[in-house]
Amino acid sequence: MTHHRTIRFRAAAAILIAAFASFILSVALWFTGSHEEGIFVGLWVPSILSFGAVALQMGGNRNG
Repeated sequence: MTHHRTIRFRAAAAILIAAFASFILSVALWFTGSHEEGIFVGLWVPSILSFGAVALQMGGNRNG
């Protein structure tokens, strides 16, 4: 695997881990009775994934 692919893979993995952690925190908050906070944190998941998709796409457009 080339250096560029390794960096992209690690970035994608970090984005997915952050989104999954947000999801787990959201579920934990919901089931511990903090429903509004759980919904709020749950809204982070699509934002993290969207940001990650854009960031990876922009990073792939570099020359070199």
